[in-house]
Amino acid sequence: MRIMFMGTPEISAICLSELIGSDNEIVAVVTGKDKPRGRGNVMTPTAVKALALEHSLPVYTPDSLKGEDFAELLREINPELIAVVAYGKILPKSVLDFPRYGCVNVHVSLLPKYRGAAPMQRAIIDGEKETGVTIMYMAEGVDTGDIIATEAFPIGPDDDFEAIHDRSAEVGAKLLVKTIKDIADGTATRTPQDDSKATHAAKIEKEDCKIDFTKSAKVLDCAIRGVTPIPGAFAYLKGKMLKIFKATPTEGKGKPGEVIAADSKGQGSFTVACGEGALTVKGVIPEGKGRMSAGDFVRGRKIEIGDILE
Repeated sequence: MRIMFMGTPEISAICLSELIGSDNEIVAVVTGKDKPRGRGNVMTPTAVKALALEHSLPVYTPDSLKGEDFAELLREINPELIAVVAYGKILPKSVLDFPRYGCVNVHVSLLPKYRGAAPMQRAIIDGEKETGVTIMYMAEGVDTGDIIATEAFPIGPDDDFEAIHDRSAEVGAKLLVKTIKDIADGTATRTPQDDSKATHAAKIEKEDCKIDFTKSAKVLDCAIRGVTPIPGAFAYLKGKMLKIFKATPTEGKGKPGEVIAADSKGQGSFTVACGEGALTVKGVIPEGKGRMSAGDFVRGRKIEIGDILE
């Protein structure tokens, strides 16, 4: 099948890689423009563009999908299907209606739950026990199209955003290739979503990352894992930001935010009282520093019993 692929971040590149290795013909790759990155502000291509160029695929970075320029590109390339993975732009009806087999999207949740910008993060934050990937036909609404295929997998007690992202990419890439084959064979099904069961996965904002120690340790465990490694959960210690990237709920009592135990041996840890229970912290990122074990933080006398995290 002749496919136009649209996507930008790493998860998109993993799906594109799987498509490249399939029997399909990638006739065009549409992605975001190069952006300055690093200390030197070096103009850097998206992960999708870098992969496409590696395989000598034609790459396009349009400013808009609504104008005549993109319409002309579609007529020239004439894709039979458009596959979209985290592209970041709304596809207008003129694009949705163009391909013979329509436009399909890889969405990283079990729709209709967690429509929106941050489905993986929100599922972890909400304490869900499973998540998954949905392949759907795209419609004009946000994540509202008919479902073609789904695949679920568990969220483990230690899984953070990075772990779920990587698993979603692997599952989504393989499911996309299988679904496209089913569409070409005429065996793909389509199931309308039950809008009454829809939930919204809002974009992660800074306030979502601030640790509120008045909440229970179990709730905070999910909240921390949901934003690790990026953008990262944080609190303030002695006026400076302290990110926490590894912690486990435990028993303990004290004023919310109070350090009630500290262990400097080996990798070490320190324990912070919560509204219910406590969190044993094992990994931190002090303001202006890199990742370090809680043991190193305690040994450096940066935190002690009785200190308050706010």
